[in-house]
Amino acid sequence: MSVVIRIFKTVDGAIHQVEEPEEGCWIALTNPTATEIFELSERFQIEVDDLRAPLDEEERSRIEVEDTYTLILVDVPMIEERNEKDWYGTIPLGIIVSEDMIITVCLEDTPVLTRFMEGRVRSFYTYMKTRFILQILHRNASMYLRYLRIIDKKSEQIEEKLHKSTRNRELMELLELEKSLVYFSTSLRSNEVVLEKLLKVESIKKYPDDTDLLEDVIIENKQAMEMANIYSGILNGMMGTFASVISNNLNIVMKALAVITIVMSIPTIVFSAYGMNVKISGMPFADSHWGFLIIILASVIISLVAALILSKKKFF
Repeated sequence: MSVVIRIFKTVDGAIHQVEEPEEGCWIALTNPTATEIFELSERFQIEVDDLRAPLDEEERSRIEVEDTYTLILVDVPMIEERNEKDWYGTIPLGIIVSEDMIITVCLEDTPVLTRFMEGRVRSFYTYMKTRFILQILHRNASMYLRYLRIIDKKSEQIEEKLHKSTRNRELMELLELEKSLVYFSTSLRSNEVVLEKLLKVESIKKYPDDTDLLEDVIIENKQAMEMANIYSGILNGMMGTFASVISNNLNIVMKALAVITIVMSIPTIVFSAYGMNVKISGMPFADSHWGFLIIILASVIISLVAALILSKKKFF
């Protein structure tokens, strides 16, 4: 089980985990309990609703500026397991910036923050709050791009399966991927609004390189949006095409069965006629020693002629 509260601080240029909050530190909260939220709210003078907001999966991305802190809420990509397979969605990530520290709140551990915790991000300092925020957002956009590439590869694999066997199972997998792309597109659009407003917030101290970094974040975010839209369009077309193929294959099977039924009904009619309770003298070939064989051959010949006619009409 993941640790609920972790505190990190840059010391001598390296990230360290500390026991108590200090000025210039980063507090990472993962699915905190109600009690922990109330304690943090009282200790750091942060509204309880702002600490709870990232724990609501339906919460929208936005920026809220309060007297002593600023709340930045964005959607981050995540992997969820369903039916023993990995699918993709989004969850909110809250970044609360005060004068002394940064607090992040999320429902679960996210790869967006993991690299920062492990100290694998260059020029990352917990006390440079605005740059840290932009680095998180840049990492977030990069994760969207990474997952989009994985979704593209998965769709290609499913397409290969559909070429060999057009089944509903593969179509349902494509539907799941399309849902993931819809979630991504919606979240990326919301994040874009946050990015555009971010550097307009005067309460956040800015560093000289922040503008360039923000431009990089915006470019990455737009690229992810374009990729999500392109992949969504491709999946839409693919699903429509293969749904038509499955329907067409079903029509072909039904057509073949209908033709076979017509051809096979001819002997049935002949045999039914000979099975009626009428005088033997009135039935052709009834007195012939080869009558049974003649009737069988006649039925087969008539069926073959009917099949030949239907074949020329391209019913087969």
